Amino acid sequence: MSRLSHSEIHMVHRIGWLRAAVLGANDGLVSTASLVVGVAAAGSGKPEVLIAGLAGLVAGAMSMAAGEYVSVSSQTDAENADLARETRELAETPEAELEELTQIYVERGLDRDLAEKVAVQLTERDALGSHARDELGISETVTARPVQAALVSALTFAVGAVLPLIVVLLVSEAQIAPLVAGSTILGLAVLGGLGASAGGAGVVRGATRVTLWGALAMAATAGVGALFGVAVG
Repeated sequence: MSRLSHSEIHMVHRIGWLRAAVLGANDGLVSTASLVVGVAAAGSGKPEVLIAGLAGLVAGAMSMAAGEYVSVSSQTDAENADLARETRELAETPEAELEELTQIYVERGLDRDLAEKVAVQLTERDALGSHARDELGISETVTARPVQAALVSALTFAVGAVLPLIVVLLVSEAQIAPLVAGSTILGLAVLGGLGASAGGAGVVRGATRVTLWGALAMAATAGVGALFGVAVG
């Protein structure tokens, strides 16, 4: 009798890098475009706008990398501390840990006898792995990866920030603010749709929410830039 098998790719398997990628690209596009629009609205020339945008790209990418690394490293430290505690408890009170695992399976719907058999077999096979997965909620899928998160965030931030800078290079000074804003809104819609699609969510909903907040950010910085531009002038 042949066994049918098929491979499955679940969206949750992408959660580690996808979150960092979407956040980085969105932040790079929005923050750099907002900075460019704000500086342009203040009446600055094209060289000044471009320098401000480049500075924002470098500073933002480094900040994203550092922030993601520190944040995810903190999660890793917490996971390691829980695993160390669980290892100690398995060595000191194995019976209590076995009962704890049994109760977890009972609460999930197994009868007592079956739950105990499952707990015993899993404990014999991989006690720490079973407790990490079923008691602590730590698995290979959601394990924190600080370096991956930092690199993905920095790279995608830089990629997102490039779009408004390319627009600045190609258009005249008078067109910088409106064309950067327009291209950024379009870029945000694409990013939102791609992120939603990669995560298995609705494309329209993902694109709408990203575009809305990006437009609000650019409107706010344009208003500040225009206000200070008038005041200085």
